[in-house]
Amino acid sequence: MKATLVREIGAGFVTEDVVLADPIGREVLVDVKASGLCHTDLTFSRNEMGTPLPMLLGHEVAGVVAAVGPGVTELAVGDHVVGCLVQSCGKCEACLTGRTFQCEHPEATLRTGDEPARVTDAHGHRVEQVFGLGGFAQQALIHENQLVKVSDAIPFPQAALLGCGVVTGAGAVINTANTQAGDAVVIVGAGGVGLNAINGAVVAGATTIIAVDVADDKLEKARRFGATHTINSTTTDAVAEVMAITGRGADAAFDFVGIPAVTASALEMLRPGGGLYLIGIIDPTATMPLLTIGLIGTQKRIQGVYMGSTTPKHDIPLYADLYLQGRFNLDDLMSREIALDGVEAGYELLHEPDVTRVVITSGLG
Repeated sequence: MKATLVREIGAGFVTEDVVLADPIGREVLVDVKASGLCHTDLTFSRNEMGTPLPMLLGHEVAGVVAAVGPGVTELAVGDHVVGCLVQSCGKCEACLTGRTFQCEHPEATLRTGDEPARVTDAHGHRVEQVFGLGGFAQQALIHENQLVKVSDAIPFPQAALLGCGVVTGAGAVINTANTQAGDAVVIVGAGGVGLNAINGAVVAGATTIIAVDVADDKLEKARRFGATHTINSTTTDAVAEVMAITGRGADAAFDFVGIPAVTASALEMLRPGGGLYLIGIIDPTATMPLLTIGLIGTQKRIQGVYMGSTTPKHDIPLYADLYLQGRFNLDDLMSREIALDGVEAGYELLHEPDVTRVVITSGLG
């Protein structure tokens, strides 16, 4: 089968023949029908992260079950499924209490070192399947804990986005922050994940949804997704404007940018007792000084968020159903559809102002 790999860090993506093993244990063979391009995969392809080469990326996957291993109990051939990079063993304390996103043994979804590789290249060499998914391929071999059955009615391109960008953005608002009806929230960074956070805020019933960005085109799209107010922080004092809109500050602010100065500003946008939720990362070594007495006096909270605190088996079908009800906007996220051998060019498309998400939908067999 064909797959698009990274053979050298920074050298781009190449499409070639690979061999996929037969499913064993609780593995599921999926015919990939759509695979989203996420910036996380681009980061792995361009930066040394300690991942063995060659590597197979692609973690926003939607497709149809083609075969199942003997231990699979939740899925059957023909099911429409979405992959999620939340890897969960299903047995640890976190998993058993509904916090699969904090699983203590995510490696349980992978093959052990003494088992044959799931993916090998034409020369028989192991191909690293990043996050246990490997969606930049015509087929993927995935542990059933990382797959969720969804309605056949949702189109594959839209379904693919559910596994990362949607659960990360909407989940931060709905799950982590527990946003309530009538709340005022600030979304800092109106890119693809930020737009999903706006979607989530609408679903949660927030009545004041403020989007902050430096690009007017992104802010215009944020309005279409449900933002009640928009602020261009290059021309307006964003903190002062949030205070003017809310009267006291926001109940919650969500930082999808990750620049320390932006994070510090987001903290100032909160009401006393409000929560700042950190999602975006630009520089993993970045630090931000904190005046602790300020946090104590205002009782503001700061929390890191991983994958929207999502429980995939519950949340992904929920968002799929909301989409089918017309209550969750996935269609306007879709900007371009590309072929499997167009991943490198597809990532360049993401620099264009009118492009939010790019999804592989052809060349998949």
